Amino acid sequence: MLVAGAAQAADAPSVKASDGWLRVLPGSLPAGGYVSFENLSDRAVSIVGASSPDYAEAMVHRSSTDGGMGRMEMVDSVPLPPKGKLAFSPGGYHVMLMEAKHPVKPGDKIVVTFALSDGGKLPVTLLARPANASGPTD
Repeated sequence: MLVAGAAQAADAPSVKASDGWLRVLPGSLPAGGYVSFENLSDRAVSIVGASSPDYAEAMVHRSSTDGGMGRMEMVDSVPLPPKGKLAFSPGGYHVMLMEAKHPVKPGDKIVVTFALSDGGKLPVTLLARPANASGPTD
């Protein structure tokens, strides 16, 4: 299990991240990043953005199915309720990473920093996994 980190701004909620992984696709295709979040505080906080020194762009997306058709959309924020947990996972929320700045292959570790609504920053280490992976350790 990769323990990614914790973020806390002054008088703000504390968020913990774990089980970070990245599905690496062939060539220059975008990669999907997944992680579990836990809000350790009594106050709500939201994930409001992402960035990575390893990719030109990082965006928070949500995948869904509507009438049998898969779709993906960028979202502005993902709420973490007080004392709540939320997993970014295949088929749901994820961080979409575009234009790798260097080759990324299974076994590599990359960092994504999530921006929080309280002004905090949460750096998370993601373990690169092959395209057919369905989780951080399968």
